[in-house]
Amino acid sequence: MVSAGADFSRVINFDDYGALLELARNSLLAGIAVALVAGLMSPFVMNRELPFAVHGISELSFAGAAGALLLGTSVVMGSVLGSLLAALLIGVLGTRARDRNSLVGVLMPFGLGLGVLFLALYEGRAANKFGLLTGQIIAVDDAKLGALLTICVIVAAVMAVIWRPLTFASVDPDVAVARGINVRLLSIVFMLLLGLTIAAAIQIIGALLVLALLCTPAAAAMQVSASARTITLLSVTFATVSMAGGILLALGSEVPISPYVTTLSFAIWAVCRVLGVRRTRRGWAPRPAAPVAPAAVGT
Repeated sequence: MVSAGADFSRVINFDDYGALLELARNSLLAGIAVALVAGLMSPFVMNRELPFAVHGISELSFAGAAGALLLGTSVVMGSVLGSLLAALLIGVLGTRARDRNSLVGVLMPFGLGLGVLFLALYEGRAANKFGLLTGQIIAVDDAKLGALLTICVIVAAVMAVIWRPLTFASVDPDVAVARGINVRLLSIVFMLLLGLTIAAAIQIIGALLVLALLCTPAAAAMQVSASARTITLLSVTFATVSMAGGILLALGSEVPISPYVTTLSFAIWAVCRVLGVRRTRRGWAPRPAAPVAPAAVGT
């Protein structure tokens, strides 16, 4: 009788790894670019208490991508449109935490249900359906790579422009308003950038586990540092290691990429958590990063 035990060769198998690595070149380049941008966004997601919103946007992004797949159009553009619609709704209507959480709670099941409907109607390859939810390792052709890199450059450029006022508004919005900063506009712009980042991330790791790139890196960094600059640098590093490591590990298996990315991300958080607990016992505790000096913040 043949044993029904787990076949770990499907999880870890590095046969013909060199040839597979060449096939995944585009995925690796796109993944690193997305991880760099996600790492930059992650501290703001945590400071502005937006993890739930990230999940809500990802569901509408999934619905947009699934709709595009059904219609035979660009999956990236469908994902972007779904993300931007969700981000705009949350940014405009969800100014308060309670309103935002209620809106996300409405959007999440709607987006997921709509996406599942589109996938049920789609008669193409099953891998295309599954990949939208859990990611695909060999799914980035040259056209998609160009689109993802363009999205990442746009997000990074706008973030560079709004970085200082956004930092101030995220830490102390009331004082930021008093200093003449348009906090509401900044919030909407950030939500749109977040939507673009989520749409890009979905193309690599799928819609279900985007939180591993947009929340976990900063959550880990905040365990070991109170410096805003250090948290950002660590967040970018953690996101990049998780994404690149996940892609390289997933090459040697039949398992989707997302479990590898999320496991690495969680492992990094767990190590940082242990380090943070040890430092706290020695008398150190993380503190909220100091806001940018009002005089140095542009309006």
